[in-house]
This record gives sequence, structure tokens and C-alpha cells, in this order.
Amino acid sequence: MTMETISTNRSHGGTQGVYKHQSGATGTEMTFSVFVPDCAADATMPVLWYLSGLTCTHANVTEKGEFRAACAEHGIIFVAPDTSPRGDDVPDDEAYDFGKGAGFYVNATQAPWAQHFQMRRYIEEELPDLIAANFPVDMARQGITGHSMGGHGALTIALRNPDRFRSTSAFSPIVSPLNCPWGEKALTGYIGANKAAWRDYDACALIEDGARLSDLLVDQGTADNFLEEQLKTHLLEEAVASAGMSATIRMQEGYDHSYYFISTFMADHVAWHAERLKA
Repeated sequence: MTMETISTNRSHGGTQGVYKHQSGATGTEMTFSVFVPDCAADATMPVLWYLSGLTCTHANVTEKGEFRAACAEHGIIFVAPDTSPRGDDVPDDEAYDFGKGAGFYVNATQAPWAQHFQMRRYIEEELPDLIAANFPVDMARQGITGHSMGGHGALTIALRNPDRFRSTSAFSPIVSPLNCPWGEKALTGYIGANKAAWRDYDACALIEDGARLSDLLVDQGTADNFLEEQLKTHLLEEAVASAGMSATIRMQEGYDHSYYFISTFMADHVAWHAERLKA
């Protein structure tokens, strides 16, 4: 599987790279970033996937996430994909919460979105194969995290693939797209009006339907202006409590939805993943 290097920079005793490739899943060129700590030529390291939120690309966390020092300390490769297909031929919407930059990590079934918006397949199948073929990753040691829409992606992908991920965390996740305006708009547009089909893309519904994670870490700011209408962290608290699932859900006083919040707790999350990704 071929890819093109856009840029590389030395940072924290490792290499921060940005790459692109032609995706069979989306039918478009896709860009992603990878941080690789220095290691022996024959060594492999665990990998932490980070899924970004609405309007973001790979660049937001790469430039503002402050993960590299912690990843270098713990010997973890950090992969940040884009949030949607892009290109002149890719359909879009005027609103920020649908279309380009808002792929919601689903496989769209509705026209005109189905042709390119196959982000679930891209994240679950295609990009892991590309990463495994080109970087020194130990694919038996994978963790996943994300922010907002990407937190939704991290939770649902991990719940659907519990044997793939040893660790799962999230920052300010959309915990139940079935029960918030962002989710209702995205899932109706991409998948259709049948809400039974939405349950595969709703963390709370997946838990209610029997999916489980061995452990979970979530950080949510109390000053997040999306908390009450869109994120609804209490629904996840209720779902994990009802299921008897181990989870640490921390309400962080005074923090908002921004990368000031994410970067504050990123090192905590990397260390938490590292503990669970030990050989």
C-alpha cells in the first residue's frame, strides 16, 4: 500500500510526519499524521488512534494536542486521520455539522453521501492496514481516543471491535447521537430515517445492546457549551452503570470544549493508555 510523505519534523525525540494516499474506501485522497518515537530498527511500538471532531482535519490535534512528549516518554505511536473525505467531487453541506469535516465515522448508505462517506470502513479497515505496512507498529497493542464527534467515533468503533483495542478513552464525546441534534442530523442524512440502523453508531445504544469495554476513561469539561444539548455525558454514566461496565468519567471543573482542555489532559490519557498497552 503506497503513501506519499507531505512533511516530516523532528520533535521530542521522534518524527512527526504528515502523509497522504489514495483511499479505496472513500474514493478520494486522504491525509493523516503519524508521530513515531525513536526506537531500535527492529522494534515495534503500540499505537494510539486519535479521532478528531467537527470541522477538524488531522492538523488540529497535530498542532495543538500536545501529545508528543508523552508519546515519546511511553513509546507510543500516535495516528491522527482526517474527519471526512475531501475534494471537488465530494458532496458537501453549507452547515459546519454535516458533509466535509463531519463524517461522523459512519458508512453512509444514502445518496449522494454513500459514494465517498465511508469513514467507518476507512478507520476500521483501510487505514490500519496502511499504518501496519509502513510504520513500526505492534497491531496487537492498539488504543483509541478522540474528541467530540471523534469521541463518538472512538467509543463506537471500540465497542464494535473490543478484541482490537486494549484501551479506549475520549474527550467531550457525543455519547448518544440518537438523542442530540448533531447526531439526528448526521445519521438521518447519512444512513436514513430508520433509527434502528443508528444503534451501531450510538455508544449508549451499543452498551444497552450488550457491547462492552474492559475499561474506559472520559474527560468532560463542566463549562463546555455543548454539554447539555449535544454531548449529554449523563447518558453514558447511566449506560455504564446499568451495564456494570468499568468506566472513569471525570467532570473537569471550568474547562470548555477547546484544545486548551484537550491538551491539558492529553498526557494523562496517553499515560493511561500506555499502562494498558504494555507488552
